[in-house]
Amino acid sequence: MTVHNLYIFDRNGSCLHYSEWNRKKQAGISKEEEFKLMYGMLFSIRSFVSKMSPLDMKDGFLAFQTSRYKLHYYETPTGVKVVMNTDLGVPNCRDILHQIYSTLYVEYIVKNPLCPLGETLQSELFNSRLEAFIRALPFFSARAG
Repeated sequence: MTVHNLYIFDRNGSCLHYSEWNRKKQAGISKEEEFKLMYGMLFSIRSFVSKMSPLDMKDGFLAFQTSRYKLHYYETPTGVKVVMNTDLGVPNCRDILHQIYSTLYVEYIVKNPLCPLGETLQSELFNSRLEAFIRALPFFSARAG
């Protein structure tokens, strides 16, 4: 099992942070285009799920999977979106994405007056702590199978 990549978007669709670990195939487009496509897909899926669900979904959409990967999704009340792509064997990561937001993003970005909100994250402390957090996950593997 492994983690492929992680995105953090703000409420306006700007990609604040991107990391990748075990990504085997590149998209063949620029990172900026990839970020726009990912955010657009998330926006569409959220809209679709909210309209089609027979129940009132307070949590909205949490994850989806293809035959090759699983996308885990967490959205905060302020509109920050944390997205992690993993292989299919990884269980629900909602709590992990919440931890990334609450213990890393809030602590090292929101509470840091030197980190302007709404801009690409430039904090080396945040990056190093996120890297250590992801590598310590029980399903992280340095090399994907």
